[in-house]
Order: sequence, then C-alpha cells, then structure tokens
Amino acid sequence: LYGEEQESKLKLIKNNLRLDGLTLDIGCGTGLSKKFFNVVGMDISFNLLKKGDICAKAEFLPFKDKSFDNVICITSMHHFDLDKSIKEIKRVCKSKIVISIMKKSNDFNKIKNRLYKEFNFKEIDEEKDLILYSYPL
Repeated sequence: LYGEEQESKLKLIKNNLRLDGLTLDIGCGTGLSKKFFNVVGMDISFNLLKKGDICAKAEFLPFKDKSFDNVICITSMHHFDLDKSIKEIKRVCKSKIVISIMKKSNDFNKIKNRLYKEFNFKEIDEEKDLILYSYPL
C-alpha cells in the first residue's frame, strides 16, 4: 500500500547512513529493505512475509544477543510496546539503530521522547517520518 513511500525512506537511509553487515528489519512487511541492505526481515504478519523472513513480535525477538550489526524499524514503532521492543533492540544490536516515526502518529511525541531517553540519536527529517539513527549508549 505504501511501497513507494517506504522505498523513498529506505533510499534516504542508504544514501545518508552506512549500514554494513547484517541488518534486522523489525516490521519489515513485504521485505522492501532487502533491495537496499543485507537484511533478515521480521514481521508479525505471516501473510506479508517473503521466503527467508521470520514471523515474530518486536517485543520478543527470537535471536541471540548481539546477533545483528544493525537494526532498522521503518514506520512501525507505533505498533509495539515501547519498553519491551527497545529492550529487545538493544539486546540484539551490535552497532547502528535506525528508527523512523510517523509524524502523524498519535504517539509521535511519546515514542520520540522515549527513544531519546535510551539512545543518543541524530535526526533526518523526512516528509512524513522523522528518521532517528544512533549507536546504542
């Protein structure tokens, strides 16, 4: 439904940030991020997933500690329990974290403020999302 919009965000991330190594895409949907990065896709919706992706919840990631060099979460944080998903992102990520927050989300400020408490983020302002990126503290 929002493929073109999501692809634009992923291009912006690819052109501005270096995501070397293996990346976990939490809330990957149809797996569009695989066009841009070396990705393991994870989504709660089995119907959206493509071959090789994993059906799981962001709050209970089925991976060992520090399994991924990077974690991305594009326009899906508003669907998750913030405390649990942040804990899991920190647990599985070795290096860079990229999270976009939909500006029109009712919880935009709550999500942004909570993420800033946990990470030393920098921002890229995109038309419909705020893209936050950081190394874990």
